[in-house]
Amino acid sequence: MASKSKLRFFNTLSRKVEDFVPINEEEVGVYTCGPTVYSRAHIGNLKAYVFADVLRRTLEYAGYNVKHVMNITDVGHLTSDADEGEDKLQKSARLERITAWDVAKKYTDMFLQDAKELNMLPVHVLCRATDHIPEQIRLVERLEENGFTYVISDGVYFDTSRFPDYPKFARLNVEGLEAGKRIDMGEKKNKTDFALWKFSRPEEKRDMEWDSPWGRGFPGWHIECSAMSMKYLGETFDIHTGGIDHISVHHTNEIAQSECGTGKKFVNYWLHSEFLVLSDQEKMSKSLGNVIDLDTIKKKGFSPMAFRYTCLNAQYSKRLLFGEKILKTAAITFSKLKEKVIELKEQLKGGSAGQTQVSEMDLGSAGKKYLLEFKESLFDDLNTPEALATMWTMLRDDSVPANEKYALLVDFDKVLGLGIKDMEREELVIPQDVMDLLEERENARKQSDWVQADKLRDEITSMGYRIVDGSGGPRLEKV
Repeated sequence: MASKSKLRFFNTLSRKVEDFVPINEEEVGVYTCGPTVYSRAHIGNLKAYVFADVLRRTLEYAGYNVKHVMNITDVGHLTSDADEGEDKLQKSARLERITAWDVAKKYTDMFLQDAKELNMLPVHVLCRATDHIPEQIRLVERLEENGFTYVISDGVYFDTSRFPDYPKFARLNVEGLEAGKRIDMGEKKNKTDFALWKFSRPEEKRDMEWDSPWGRGFPGWHIECSAMSMKYLGETFDIHTGGIDHISVHHTNEIAQSECGTGKKFVNYWLHSEFLVLSDQEKMSKSLGNVIDLDTIKKKGFSPMAFRYTCLNAQYSKRLLFGEKILKTAAITFSKLKEKVIELKEQLKGGSAGQTQVSEMDLGSAGKKYLLEFKESLFDDLNTPEALATMWTMLRDDSVPANEKYALLVDFDKVLGLGIKDMEREELVIPQDVMDLLEERENARKQSDWVQADKLRDEITSMGYRIVDGSGGPRLEKV
C-alpha cells in the first residue's frame, strides 16, 4: 500500500484543526453541496467550488484515491429558509416563460461550463435531486418509522425537539431564535423544524411534482443532500464541503435528518468556504443584487484563470476581498507566471519540458526544500497563499536548475490547477491604438522621460495589456 501524507483540516464540527484520518485508506469520500440551478452561478459561488476542487486535488496529491460527489439542486429550494415562498426553479420558470426542467438544464449547463473554464476536475458523481426522488422518499419513511416526523397542512416536517444535538453544529441558541428570523412558526411545533416533503398546493401548477405516501408534492431542500450523499458514499463518510452560509440551516438539518435516519454519525470532517466580499466589505449575494458572474469578468478582458489565481491567493477559510484592482493584480501576476513557464519551456526545448513526475531523489537540495515547503503549506489546511509564495521563491532562486523548476511547477500544478503544461505563447492581434501608445512609451524611454513612460505603461495596462521588456525590445501580452 502506497504511503499517504499527513493532512490537517479545520473541522467545523469541532472548530479545531485536526489530523485527517480517513474511514478507509483505499478511498476518501467527499461530498460537495452543489448549485441551485435557478440562475447563473456568481463568482462567490464559484469560489466555494474552486476550494472543493483544490481539496480533491490535494487529497490525490497526498496519495489518496478520492470519490468526489456533487449534487445539483433542481427542485425543492424555496425562496425562504423558513420553508415558505415559491420554489426557486418554479419562480425562474415563470419569469423566463419556460419550464422548470428547461431552467434546470440551462443553468446546469452554464455551471458546468464555468467549472471547465476554471479548470476544475469533473466530479466522479454529479447527482440531480430530480433523479433521486425514490431515495429521498425512502429516507423520509425511515425518519417517520423512527418517530422524527409529523404532518401538517403543507407537508411532512422534521421534529427537531426529538434530536437533542440539533443546536450543536451551528452553536445555535434555539431558545433565543425569533420566529420569522430563522424560521416562521405557522403550524410547526418548533421554530427550527423543517420540511422533508412539501405538498403541492391545489391552486399551484407545478412542473415538478411526484406521488408519495403522504400526498403529491416535492422534496424539501435539505433531504436531497442526505439521501444522495449516503447513496454514493455510505451512511458515514469522510468530508462534506460547502459555503459557511450552509452551516446554520442546511448542514445543521442534513446532520439531524441523516443521523436520526440511520442512527450513525453522518460526516467526520466538515470544511466550509468563507464568503467572497466586494471591496465595500459586503458579501456577494443574488438577494442583494450585487452579483458578478464569470462572463462579467471575461467581458472586462480577464481570463477565468485570473479569477482562479485570485481564489488561490486567499486560504479557503478566509474571506476573499474582491474588486477589479485585485483581479487586475492577480491577472498580471498570472501573466508573469505564464511568461516564466514559457521561458523555461523554450530554454529546455522539449527534453525535460515533457516531465510530469517529480522524485525527491532527482532534485537538488534547494529543489527538495521547495517541494517540502509546498507540501507542508498545502497539507496544513490547504494554505494556498503560502504554497504560491513558495512557488515564486523557487522560480526566483538561481540555484535551482531550469529542468527542476519546470518539473516542480508541473508537480505543484496538480493542486493549483493553473494549466502549467498547456501554457504557450499566443499570437495576439494588438489594436492599433495600443500599438501607438507602446511606440510613444518607447520614444519617452529613449528621451529618458521616465514619468511619461510610466504613465503610458499604466494606460496600456488599463486597456488590458501588459508590457514585457526583453533584449529584443518590448512586446505586449493580454492581461
